[in-house]
Amino acid sequence: MKSFSKIIFSALALAASAPASSFACAACYGRSDSPLASGMNWGIFTLLGIVVSVLTCIAAFFVHIVRKEAAANHDDALKNPSEV
Repeated sequence: MKSFSKIIFSALALAASAPASSFACAACYGRSDSPLASGMNWGIFTLLGIVVSVLTCIAAFFVHIVRKEAAANHDDALKNPSEV
């Protein structure tokens, strides 16, 4: 138990001695007009665009598969009307 309290005390001492500027980035610290915040926003939008485009392509692929299956079933029904 003593070693656990030493670790906690060391962590608190380290956190208390750290400079205030190391606790938050420019966006979190409140300076949203800095280049760091602008770059972070562009990074977020870029990753969001990639995720949305990949998910859109996956959805389009499944829509394509469903339409092909429906067309194949429709063609089979026209060729063999007695089996339907």
